[in-house]
Amino acid sequence: MKAIAVIPGKPDSVHMTDLERPSVRDVPGGRGVLVEVIRVGVDGTDKEINAAEYGGAPPGYDFLVIGHESFGRVVEVGPQVKGIQPGDYVTATVRRPGKSLYDRIGHYDFTTDDTYYERGINLLHGFLTEYYVDEPEYIVRVPPGLREVGLLLEPMSCVQKGILQAFEIQRRLRLWHPQRVAVMGAGALGLLAALALRLRGFEVSAYARTPPPSLKAELLEAIGVQYVSLARTPLLEAAREHGPFDIIFEATGSSLVAFQSMELLSKNGILILTSITGGKKKVEIPGDEINLKFVLDNKVMFGTVNANREHFELGVKDFALAESEYPGWLSRLLTNPLKGLESYEEMMRLLCEDKKAVKVFVEVRDLDA
Repeated sequence: MKAIAVIPGKPDSVHMTDLERPSVRDVPGGRGVLVEVIRVGVDGTDKEINAAEYGGAPPGYDFLVIGHESFGRVVEVGPQVKGIQPGDYVTATVRRPGKSLYDRIGHYDFTTDDTYYERGINLLHGFLTEYYVDEPEYIVRVPPGLREVGLLLEPMSCVQKGILQAFEIQRRLRLWHPQRVAVMGAGALGLLAALALRLRGFEVSAYARTPPPSLKAELLEAIGVQYVSLARTPLLEAAREHGPFDIIFEATGSSLVAFQSMELLSKNGILILTSITGGKKKVEIPGDEINLKFVLDNKVMFGTVNANREHFELGVKDFALAESEYPGWLSRLLTNPLKGLESYEEMMRLLCEDKKAVKVFVEVRDLDA
């Protein structure tokens, strides 16, 4: 079967390759779930892996199949699989357990191992192929009513984890009633974060470089989010009107914005960092002032990466609520469909060059086939 892969460590090596079709028997104990891939979303992670910033090939291979945002249909299940059956629409989690204590108790997204295993990212093949097989623990059912937007569940799972962890941390306050919330960035992750926070009833402001009118601004305004363009106004100045913020969800990919966000937190505020910055950029910040305010005002900043099954399931619930509250909104994020795995060159071009794209995705097979 065909697959889109890169050669880790070699820049701009994205190419088409062949893999042996998997079988439910590849998973021991009768617990295999064979899935035919329908759609796969791609993002900055795939672009950075193709740029050789990180990523590793699975043992026995000199290439890595990319793509970690999956949506598919179950074809066959092993005799010991319960709760999943052929015909079910599904997505799959990304990280797989290592050897740390956290891995052993099911919190593999908090692994302390130096070596980690992520499908399509490091040491495990991803989903930009025709079929994959996995264990039921890592397979999440998607209701048929959400099949059109199911490929967005992986980025939404990262949003869910960040918000959930923020509230877990803020239990330290006993009573915490955040009001003002900011989202930094209006890519797919930022848009989904804004949606999730609006569904929880927060007043949300979103900050991004794209000047209106634009689809991103329209999407945010459609769910009641105040969109602020940074095309002509620096972030610290632009945020004064609506801040300081009780919660900031940072999703820009910019270390400068991450550090500037530290200056925009309210007392007892919390900053959620999700950006993966693989470069070597240096920024200058007012270190003494930021440190003083963090200490005196009991502020918190934490990083979050990847997600586990719980966060995917929370994403399914929010998607169902979003379809009720804002019908069709999620589908509007699917801006750049590409037909077939053969479109990998155009896929990478869009990722690198099209600043208007919200979600680029590959239609491996027809949704209604």
